[in-house]
Amino acid sequence: MKTGILLSYKGLGSNLLHLSYCHQIAKKYGPITIITLCKNLDQALSDDPLIKEIVYIKKYHKKLIDVFKLGKFLRNLNLDNIFIFYPSIRYFFSSKIAGIKNIKSYSILKKKNLHLVNAAKKFTEACLNIQNCPTETSLYIDPIKKIDLSNRIDKNKKNIILGVGSSGPTTRWGSKNFISLIKRLNKKKNDYFFYLLCGPNEKEIADLILKEVGNEYCLSLSNKSISEIVPLISICDMYIGNDSFGHHVASQSLLPSFIIMLDTPKAYTDYSKNQYRILPDNIDENHISHDTKISANDITVDIVLNKIQNFI
Repeated sequence: MKTGILLSYKGLGSNLLHLSYCHQIAKKYGPITIITLCKNLDQALSDDPLIKEIVYIKKYHKKLIDVFKLGKFLRNLNLDNIFIFYPSIRYFFSSKIAGIKNIKSYSILKKKNLHLVNAAKKFTEACLNIQNCPTETSLYIDPIKKIDLSNRIDKNKKNIILGVGSSGPTTRWGSKNFISLIKRLNKKKNDYFFYLLCGPNEKEIADLILKEVGNEYCLSLSNKSISEIVPLISICDMYIGNDSFGHHVASQSLLPSFIIMLDTPKAYTDYSKNQYRILPDNIDENHISHDTKISANDITVDIVLNKIQNFI
């Protein structure tokens, strides 16, 4: 019996947010096939024994006629069960066309104001007939990879992932603030090393920080692949930074993860006990959305230092 899970999200972080529910379904049905719009999810989850394969959908999900094309695509996967973590009538009918016997999907009437965590939790509980489905899980990394990396980093220092990149400019705290944070921390105690997490197209952010702070204190990860970055995050001590896939990896690797909330909806930081939100003093976390666009200057370095002081 072959079971698929369809995650209709392009962002790596949004996909990783659903990992606990994938694991719960896999524990009942065996290793699963994840079908996703995220092109690099396979690199993040390549070691996971509960995931049989990850299939990337580059097309077949935008137009009405794509229902039939996606149906043909899904038929070739030979699925017996599919769990669709999105309210989409197109995905439902594509699964019907594919001849999948057991189809479970979000209600198409609940697309507005969809809370990713609450919706996924309730859906999984209903599908598996369970109660209190966990919202977080442990990200599995090959132990050999972790040992190898641990031998290559300086364990005498506190190794911190700084999420300096993000999905867009409105979610970035800015290089100047990160430079100030690094200098303030090193002024107190010079035993920190910072890994600058950002994508290849954000290299200039890391370069600005490196130029100001120095290579002896920082390393840019802009030229690293996801498959290289994920194990590294898992062996560090903590995450501080913008809303990016890094905080999902860190929190599900049991690391304290401090997320600077600029226009990140609460749901993205609402599922792990290891997640800690950093907000301006006068902002209610329940009122933040993708349209809030909080100014980076409203979250001072002092606010960040006060938040992390018990962990640093």
